[in-house]
Amino acid sequence: MSPRPRWRRPVRTDQGPLRMAGRVLLALFVFAIVAGGWVVWTYRGPGPAARQGAVTTVILPRGASVGEIARDLKAADVIGSREIFLLAAKLGGAARHLKAGEYEFRSGQPMAQVLSDIEQGKMVKHFVAVPEGWTSDMATDAVRAAPVLTGVVEAPPEGSILPDSYQVQRGEDRAEVVQKMRAARDKLLAELWAGRAPDVPLQTPEQAVILASLVEKETGVPAERPRIAAVFENRLRAGVKLESDPTIIYGITKGRPLGRGITMKELVTATPYNTYRIAGLPPTPIANPGRAALAAVLNPPKSDELFFVADGTGGHVFASTYEQHAANVARWRAIERARAAGGGK
Repeated sequence: MSPRPRWRRPVRTDQGPLRMAGRVLLALFVFAIVAGGWVVWTYRGPGPAARQGAVTTVILPRGASVGEIARDLKAADVIGSREIFLLAAKLGGAARHLKAGEYEFRSGQPMAQVLSDIEQGKMVKHFVAVPEGWTSDMATDAVRAAPVLTGVVEAPPEGSILPDSYQVQRGEDRAEVVQKMRAARDKLLAELWAGRAPDVPLQTPEQAVILASLVEKETGVPAERPRIAAVFENRLRAGVKLESDPTIIYGITKGRPLGRGITMKELVTATPYNTYRIAGLPPTPIANPGRAALAAVLNPPKSDELFFVADGTGGHVFASTYEQHAANVARWRAIERARAAGGGK
């Protein structure tokens, strides 16, 4: 007879809760991967297409928070997610360095590049150019004509602007732009005046600007500026009238082009600016001289030349004596007559 088998309590094998927890963890893991991939794709992948054209223009105002910037970008369809932009800006440290201004974002530009452009300040560049020799009225007209600027502005004193090409931002005040031009001139003039030659016959920085404006208007050949500056300063030392044609024109038109030659009547008519009639410098500059003209009058080359006249090629021929100058003038008159006979060629 076989022994009776012992009874054992069956071992419980119900693992349902563990399996459920595992499934939840797996689902969360898959979700995290998918969500992370979506975040990365949204940040680094192609952004939204532009609503019109190839680019979208957005103006980010001064003082805007990173949240307001993200809102404006999302509203313009430049980025696909405001939240991801905020997260990336804060985690990456860019949120403290975002720069206001006007931006152009190309269609489909990745959010990462959008954020980088704003952090680096890659704004749309607008410029107002003031060429050397323009009057303050002409420079102010250029500022008024810039459509991206706002506000009204009055013309500053003659010679108070430094000719240059100035970068401006959309919405910038016109008066502030002109003040920027004036500050640039004041800074440069102070530097050049401090390093001036000890024997220049100029008593004040303003006198340097006046003489530089004559040099600027006398020649379009940059290499001639120092030589012309030396001639004028030699004449000032000798007590000889400057006899500069551009000063006559300024007395008539305030520097606007005359459109014709100077008449004999205009040559002999006394105005505060006619240096054929007045001694020394005119009362104010006749234009806004550039850096090279200012440097020329404050450090001119050593010279005994007292005269110059056009040479027919766009430049001038110089002389130390009146006899030499008279011969040069005669050659210039012959060139003028030949051109008149040939129809101006």
